[in-house]
Amino acid sequence: MEASRPIGVFDSGIGGLTVASAIHRLLPEERIIYFGDTAHLPYGEKSHDAIRYFSLRISRFLLERDCKAIVVACNSASTAAYDVLLEFFEDKAVFVNVVDPLVKAALEVPHSKMGLIATHATVQSGVYEKLFSRADPNARLSCLATPLLVPMIEEGFVHNDISRSVLDTYLSDPSLKDIDVLLLACTHYPLIRAEIESQYGGTVRLLDATEYTARALRNALAERNQLSAGKKEADHFYVSDYSENFARTTRLFYTENIVLERCNIWNDPT
Repeated sequence: MEASRPIGVFDSGIGGLTVASAIHRLLPEERIIYFGDTAHLPYGEKSHDAIRYFSLRISRFLLERDCKAIVVACNSASTAAYDVLLEFFEDKAVFVNVVDPLVKAALEVPHSKMGLIATHATVQSGVYEKLFSRADPNARLSCLATPLLVPMIEEGFVHNDISRSVLDTYLSDPSLKDIDVLLLACTHYPLIRAEIESQYGGTVRLLDATEYTARALRNALAERNQLSAGKKEADHFYVSDYSENFARTTRLFYTENIVLERCNIWNDPT
């Protein structure tokens, strides 16, 4: 496996850009190929079978582009499809999800009660509760599905009265009472991190998976001697359905010129 091969990153939309951006900062010599499945967002409202199908097809697309590693930059896909991806493709690339790095980081933070907000698919999977109870039977974790946040972010309704009202409704839920740490268990949510911090007034510590996932990827590549010595081509961004908000958000993360291409792999039998 050549170390100069690219890293694949995928999500249902713009959320995974938070992870791609963290990888870009930590590993500037690595080339990234990003796939945003905007035709099917949000994954959090899809069945697990549908998410597995989407994830398998996208992973195959990224492997066809010679990716040495694939980052599942979506909590819903990480909880629903990660094991299936390993079953099919573990011998073809390094796979990293966003759940394990966040859980590992959270368990190292002093706390009395943790809250977690995520999509329906992530909360219903019960994966976070299982991982926490396995690592620390005394851990207190309260999970809340917040399904309006992803479409709100994708449509650009942030930092305004709409987002403040939605966040106030969710964060005042009784299940999140008395928490001192809140896990943002969706890669879209770091895009409204400042708004969430403002709601809590600094009384609750927020954790998200972006930086921890980038570090997990770096460690996995280093163990295999697969860290690139230099980027030979520009990063490439694919979307299954063009979105102006996706293009705009990508430009916020990447100051250099980017290649953004619509690629509807769902109509492509290959």
